[in-house]
Amino acid sequence: MMNVRDRILSQIKVNKPSSLALNEIPVFMGDDSLTNFKKNLESISGQPIEVNSTNEVESIVNQLFPSAKKIASSIIPGTVSIDTSSDLVSLEQVEVAVLRGEFGVAENGAIWLPESNMINRSLPFIAQYLVLVLKKNDMVMNMHKAYERCRPGNYGSFIAGPSKTADIEQSLVIGAHGARSLTVILD
Repeated sequence: MMNVRDRILSQIKVNKPSSLALNEIPVFMGDDSLTNFKKNLESISGQPIEVNSTNEVESIVNQLFPSAKKIASSIIPGTVSIDTSSDLVSLEQVEVAVLRGEFGVAENGAIWLPESNMINRSLPFIAQYLVLVLKKNDMVMNMHKAYERCRPGNYGSFIAGPSKTADIEQSLVIGAHGARSLTVILD
């Protein structure tokens, strides 16, 4: 005589549906072109600016943010001194952060920013305005290729456009949880 458990398991075996093959996950098959990156960056409210060399970064930042008094940067000399031990009050006062991105993702306009390029982990998220400088030829096609390029065990962040959030009433707020704007200077 079968107990209840065995009877239930035997009924499950009899009524078990046949296995189905899993669906293929489509892979973005675009290209890793600068044009594709810029188009996708603009679609998420980022602003791409092409320059001929890194020497132009300081003048571009001064044109974009003429009234900024507190700029923190690893690229522009003579800016506010920020490091890994900076207190939150000093970080909060930074108006513009100018940092070097490691590579861009053409699929979605994101930029990989490793911790070693952040000066301080909080800086890209607490500054009012974020400027990332990126080499024009440092692009990957999609996030699959991007993850292959990231060094395991190292902290970093994919930055994609300015901070955005919306509530249930569909009121869009820019800069609520991070930078109000993202400018990407392509050198």
